[in-house]
Amino acid sequence: MQGFARKLSERSSQGPALGSGCSKSFLPSPWRKVRVHRVPVQSVAAASASNPEKQVKLFSPSKVNLFLRVVRRREDGYHDLASLFHVIDLGDDMDFGLLPEGVTSETLECSDPTVPTDDSNLVIKALNLFREKTGINRFFYVNLDKKVPHGAGLGGGSGNAATTLWAANELLGRPATTKQLLEWSGDIGSDISVFFSHGAAYCTGRGEIVEDVTPPLPLTTPLLLVKPPLGLSTPTIFKSLDLARRSQRDPQELLASMTEAGRTGAQALQEFCVNDLEQPAFDNLPQLAELKAQIGDALESSAVFMTGSGSTIVAVGSDTPPACLSEPQHKELFISPARLITRKSGEWYKPSGMWSSNPQ
Repeated sequence: MQGFARKLSERSSQGPALGSGCSKSFLPSPWRKVRVHRVPVQSVAAASASNPEKQVKLFSPSKVNLFLRVVRRREDGYHDLASLFHVIDLGDDMDFGLLPEGVTSETLECSDPTVPTDDSNLVIKALNLFREKTGINRFFYVNLDKKVPHGAGLGGGSGNAATTLWAANELLGRPATTKQLLEWSGDIGSDISVFFSHGAAYCTGRGEIVEDVTPPLPLTTPLLLVKPPLGLSTPTIFKSLDLARRSQRDPQELLASMTEAGRTGAQALQEFCVNDLEQPAFDNLPQLAELKAQIGDALESSAVFMTGSGSTIVAVGSDTPPACLSEPQHKELFISPARLITRKSGEWYKPSGMWSSNPQ
């Protein structure tokens, strides 16, 4: 197992062939030195000593920003955004157990030892928030099988927090409504709220104001995710943002135009997939701009863009990676096909079922 590097065939039942070649190496040598080690995952049964009263296993999805506009810098130092989020089927597996009354601490286990399991983890923050808001002083066992890379702009940690709030609510008999979970989640993170939409959401404010929208693209639209092993610090990205270099496109117009393009099948998505955070990300990591350009040149896709604050590059319209990604020097890239997913009211997200397995 080579860190987050991954063959497309591991998630595809048909194992599609690699696509056309690249003009040159995607990444300079410094990006090929990072390795992330994994440890075996334990099931909820591993907490049998604590005798969890109830158990539930949930899929914890991630997201992409189909466009992201920075509207303004606020007086408190935060930024108002306008972004079209969509939940995708790349995700983690999470096991939850309700611990007996009298237990006064959480147990969080994670397959990735680089992920902290203390109070800094959004899973623990979500459980603390749930107790604070509901007044129900119960604790939980959580096992997190981590597959979504961190520092990727995919909202994997935010998805974990949202899934945790949903699970706690289910295990305790739904004392809160979905609307309450959405409102509460903004207290611990800006991207968490989007997962309480039905999958496609137009988000404003810091990202915590969520408006459900009709999926702008067919759920069958192929996506390809490509992430180098180095992540980007969100505070660094916003600190490096030059407001004078932002797009001037109206976010509502972008939403309407992308929805129309998705409805008609037009291949003009690139002009609507605006991300104002590409400028600071590419300024900090020029290689990322090169990666985006090379993917765009090598793939016949309708749009190529960075999601969130990076460092994942998304190709829309193709999930077949260029042939050069199979070369040994690119083994540290995280590469994954993906699809857009939605959820039904009263239910949590489920994998699309298109892939034989999640990343290993």
